[in-house]
Amino acid sequence: MVSFSINLLLCSVLCILVNTSIQQTVHRRFEYKYSFKPPYLAQKDGSVPFWEYGGNAIASGESVRLAPSLRSQKGAIWSKQPINFDWWEVDVMFKITGRGRIGADGLAFWYTSQRGDYTGDVFGSSDRWNGLGLIFDSFDNDNKHNNPYIMAVINDGTKNFDHKSDGSTQLLSGCLRDFRNKPFPTRARIEYYLNTLTVYFHNGLTNNEADYELCFRAENVMLPRGGFFGLSAATGGLADDHDVIHFLTSSLYSAQQPGSQQISNDEQQKLSQEYQEYQKKLEQQKEEYRKEHPDEMRDKDEMDDWFESDGQRELRQIFQSLSHIQDVTRELHKKVDEVIGKQMNSLSMLSAVYSQSQGQPIQTQPGQPIQAPQFPITRHDWEVFTSNNQLLIQTISEVKSFVIEANRKSDALLAGGAGAAAGAAGGAAINPQFLNELRDSVNQVKSNLAGVSQRLSSPAQPMQGGCPSVSCVSTGMLLLVLSGQLLVLFLYQLYKERKEAQAKKFF
Repeated sequence: MVSFSINLLLCSVLCILVNTSIQQTVHRRFEYKYSFKPPYLAQKDGSVPFWEYGGNAIASGESVRLAPSLRSQKGAIWSKQPINFDWWEVDVMFKITGRGRIGADGLAFWYTSQRGDYTGDVFGSSDRWNGLGLIFDSFDNDNKHNNPYIMAVINDGTKNFDHKSDGSTQLLSGCLRDFRNKPFPTRARIEYYLNTLTVYFHNGLTNNEADYELCFRAENVMLPRGGFFGLSAATGGLADDHDVIHFLTSSLYSAQQPGSQQISNDEQQKLSQEYQEYQKKLEQQKEEYRKEHPDEMRDKDEMDDWFESDGQRELRQIFQSLSHIQDVTRELHKKVDEVIGKQMNSLSMLSAVYSQSQGQPIQTQPGQPIQAPQFPITRHDWEVFTSNNQLLIQTISEVKSFVIEANRKSDALLAGGAGAAAGAAGGAAINPQFLNELRDSVNQVKSNLAGVSQRLSSPAQPMQGGCPSVSCVSTGMLLLVLSGQLLVLFLYQLYKERKEAQAKKFF
């Protein structure tokens, strides 16, 4: 019994979910009276069915050039009839190309209660419009380096567009996207459903129709009913070609929307009659073309044209490989962004741990990332430590060379002392001047050693009595005195080098 009740509950929940999904399903209906597309965009007389254009706009079979690449050009195209549906989706394919690195002025999509001007002040249309203006601004008037920019501006018919600030104080929302000089046409998909405005953008870097990215989404947007669709463009001191390739409109409605979307019998008969007329015209044009080009039609009837050639197959494989590489690159880009985000989180956690260990909380301003912690040893300290280490090695090498030189001199003095002793044994006396100089040097070394001992706060050695003044000394005494002098000189030199090393400042 319990299992049966649980199954019944699950079935009821499933039915509710299915019903909700059916209610939220959006149905689309293509509205040809509010659309235009190639290859027969313009008729032979230059007119566009269900549309009117003016200003400097030029219509052809493949596109509508709203503003050519000449200075101070303006043009626009507007639908003849107001729409008879509440929610809609518009797909606009366009190309903005120019020779300069910076373009001007831009292109605009309009949905307004009344049709605008063809040579107006706001990107070729009228100011103080009532409705929506989606502007593709390519020129930086405020010098903030935030162009090309896509922005939506809602106006109630009472506000003037602020050109000096590029409308930054009036925009509803926007995104920074580049749409100039792309290898493929750029596209924008504008969707207005249940008072929610959503804009998707295709950057034109690929020919894949699914490469749309979200530009912005704004809710609680109230637009007037029964408005007109329009496109306009303008140039200034700089000039670009503003070409619109197609403008496809679809009406949106839910499954439970009332039957206002149902076609009446009169309209069905009218549509059937129009379809038959267009079918007859198409068959007539085909027959005329066959009569004018019989050879070309004979070639097309051959079976070889229905198969793919080797070159076409190779090009298709190359294109598929490049598309796969692009998809993989896009995935890698996403993964790298995730890794960078994780790394930033790790750095923030480390900085928090370090600040807690130091007892100082991290203070950051709102909207700014947490800075990395300042560790005790910086790059500058490491460079100073390295330079000091090199200086210490150099000083040690100098001390080593001094010791070697002192050893060499001591050997020479010992050799001289042995010769002097041999001379004394032969009856020659030692020079008294040399002994006086030696005595003065020893006294000076002793005084220096006494000063050093006082500086080092060590108890001074009691001064011994002065050397007896004798007229001659023995050989052993002379060698002992010389050895003591060399030792004192060596110790003094070491002390001097140490004091010089201590006197230097290390930064």
